[in-house]
Amino acid sequence: MALSLVADFDLQKDVLPWLRAQQAASAGAAVPGGGADVLENNYESLHVLNVERNGNIIYTYKDNKGNVIFGLYDCQTKQNEHLYTFEKDLQVVSCSVNSGRTLLAASLVQSTKEGRKNELQPGSKCLTLLVEIHPVNNVKVLKAVDSCVWVQFLYPHVDSRPLAESHLLLISEEKYIERFHIQVIQEDENRVVIKNSDHLPRERVAEDFVWAQWDVSEQRLYYIDPKKSRSILKCIQFCADENFNLMFEALLDISLSDSGFKLVNFGCGYLQDQEKLPKYPTLCVFTNRTGSLCVCYSPKFDSWEQVTYSVFYFHKGYSKTFTAALESARSHVTKGITFLNLDYYVAVYLPGHFFHLLNIQHPDLICHSLFLTENSAVIDMLPQSPLQSLSGSLVLEWCSGKLYRAFLNQSYLLECLWDTRLDWEKLAVLHCMLACGRDPEFLEAKIIQWISENISACCLFDPIQEFIIASSYWSIYPETSNMDKLLPYSSVLTWNTEIPGITLVTEEITLPVMKVHSFKNYWEKLNANLEYVKYSKPRLYYKNSVVRREWHSLISEEKTGKRRSKVYVRNILDNAVKVISNLEAKTLVSGPRLAPLFQEEDNHQRLLVGLMVSELKDHLLRHLQGVEKKKIEQMVLDYSSKLLDLICQILETSWRKHNLHPWVLHFNRPASAAEFAVFHIMTRILEAISSLFLPLPPGFHTLHTILGVHCLPLHNLLRYIDNGVLLLTETAVTRLMEDLDDTEKNEKLKFSIVVRLPPLIGQKICRLWDHPMSSNIISRNHVKQLLQNYKKQPRISMIDTSTFSVEFLPLNYFIETLTDIESSNQALHAFIGHDNVDAKFVEEAALKHTTMLLGL
Repeated sequence: MALSLVADFDLQKDVLPWLRAQQAASAGAAVPGGGADVLENNYESLHVLNVERNGNIIYTYKDNKGNVIFGLYDCQTKQNEHLYTFEKDLQVVSCSVNSGRTLLAASLVQSTKEGRKNELQPGSKCLTLLVEIHPVNNVKVLKAVDSCVWVQFLYPHVDSRPLAESHLLLISEEKYIERFHIQVIQEDENRVVIKNSDHLPRERVAEDFVWAQWDVSEQRLYYIDPKKSRSILKCIQFCADENFNLMFEALLDISLSDSGFKLVNFGCGYLQDQEKLPKYPTLCVFTNRTGSLCVCYSPKFDSWEQVTYSVFYFHKGYSKTFTAALESARSHVTKGITFLNLDYYVAVYLPGHFFHLLNIQHPDLICHSLFLTENSAVIDMLPQSPLQSLSGSLVLEWCSGKLYRAFLNQSYLLECLWDTRLDWEKLAVLHCMLACGRDPEFLEAKIIQWISENISACCLFDPIQEFIIASSYWSIYPETSNMDKLLPYSSVLTWNTEIPGITLVTEEITLPVMKVHSFKNYWEKLNANLEYVKYSKPRLYYKNSVVRREWHSLISEEKTGKRRSKVYVRNILDNAVKVISNLEAKTLVSGPRLAPLFQEEDNHQRLLVGLMVSELKDHLLRHLQGVEKKKIEQMVLDYSSKLLDLICQILETSWRKHNLHPWVLHFNRPASAAEFAVFHIMTRILEAISSLFLPLPPGFHTLHTILGVHCLPLHNLLRYIDNGVLLLTETAVTRLMEDLDDTEKNEKLKFSIVVRLPPLIGQKICRLWDHPMSSNIISRNHVKQLLQNYKKQPRISMIDTSTFSVEFLPLNYFIETLTDIESSNQALHAFIGHDNVDAKFVEEAALKHTTMLLGL
């Protein structure tokens, strides 16, 4: 299934065997098997009560006399511990243990005659007790009221070190929250007792609320203050220094005033019946380490045909309301919507109907979220019992007493990528894998394999572009949380295609109002996100437009011979050397590559790599305040190296799949079907990268051109060259000239190539080809350069025809003029390096060409 649930704790496996052993030991050997029978009769009463910040799990059950027993499972030692026994037949509402395991707080109600759990009858008493349990000693009554009370100890530190003072939250059904300060002292060496138990200081934390949620991991309290047709979400942060602060207030365009009283994540001893859940609204708050703040809300179900839920992306400044159509043939909705926090995603799960994965890091486009409907077989594979998202990836299945860590299932996502025919599902799955995959290198290899097999399978997006942009982004994203604002996440910028069964409405929302002025950790990141939404328009994504303009400028200067300062160009090329060295260092670890790249300088691509590094570094330095320059420089190197490495990996995968060998680099052999396949992949890579104006690995154009000459007929080859698909490099053309003899077919190919070469490369190549056509081209270029600044001087021509091999006055006069120019001091400096090219060479070339034209 799409959601992988890995059990961290199971009542049946981690607690029940220990209870049986304890019961058997107490029953004694005289009654063999009796203890087990008793436990079997009371197994239904065993259930989880609470999960504390340090991971310890509190559970309860009743013995055969109806006494309430509390136990604790230590997640570190994997050991169980008996905490306390109430020798009365009571129902547990809530329970919590302090970090030092010296105090236990519990809230209990009287059992009803029908024995129904988790309900209060009129006149029922709720007792809130504080018990000394190190060792078991005094019991203090904190509350004795007719309404329910929940308890929760604060954990200022993750570890369980003993503290002199504990802090306990009491949450009352009468809509107020108090904090008790409980000091403990040590007596008689190991005995811990409450100091001044008759006068425990207390203070009001919140009041007049209708909904509250506890974040045990971050020690935060969220609650909603109802105001007419809207609600105000507030958050209190409990600090390690024992203080607490109201962090923000946020306006929610929902009404909870008539929805009753509801708590989230304050234990599970007092739950509403699951059959009633669809009749009540569901609301959860989720955050992650990048400073995101999401509120997920599902109103009461008023239709069996569709389900509506909303997500308020406060860190983005808008909300999205989703409406999912339900098939009438299926059974009615009998269970509520479940929201699960999966770090960069929120899972929205309605058992038997749909499973949605909402991208909360990049929620702008619907195509970056995954929507699996009831038609998908995966829906029936998900748990049918309700799940509760705790802190981080922890998920508790209340009914079975199992605690899971929830992950996106890599195997399922890979299978979905191969099997689905829908472009939006392919795109969403691709991003899910890259964002949440626990083995990036393995997933990248699998995605590349999929791309190689499905290169033309996507119509609405380019899989090569999307993979390279997204994977490069995620390779450095953990370095700083602001990368989602500065680097492109996807090549898809707009999406207008509807997703069947899903309708979406996006609305701007009022941003939260921060109530403090000094921020640390998560709050600093959230505040930065809110400031970005307020003031950063347009967006700050890095674009290659400056690189494109500068690169074209440098290439133009190279052609005209007017290159700017050598220091500037050297710095650009040095950037490229660092990137390629960084990439080669990683290649040494992963093993040698078969595809022959990086075997030539390829200055044009090196310039492009260097320019991208320079511009990207300036971009990040400009917008990443407070990050060290060295760290930014390394991130830029890693990002650029990753981009080139992914291109190399795609080509390498295709190269190995088709079992190509180094001899494909030679022209004197016929092309194979494997070379056709690799040439096609390289053409698609070039098309994807060129439209993004990203660099290619040095040597890519040479290899692509060689394969093109192998695979394409001449007229197609020339069209590819003329349209810029194939780039004629000096290395490729040199090899062509050396490998091919001068048959009529090869001469035609060579001439067609030579006349399309840039002048600087053409002059070098013509000197390698000992052929009249090559001599003719050399002569033309030589004459053009000689005469371009020549000023005719009046003189008396005295042509000595005896020095010419042919008496043809126009040619004789022309050669004499060239000879005079060459002999002048003005010409000597201009043509240094043109070995063996002079007026005599031009004369011979002219005569040979004329002879060829006349067929003599």
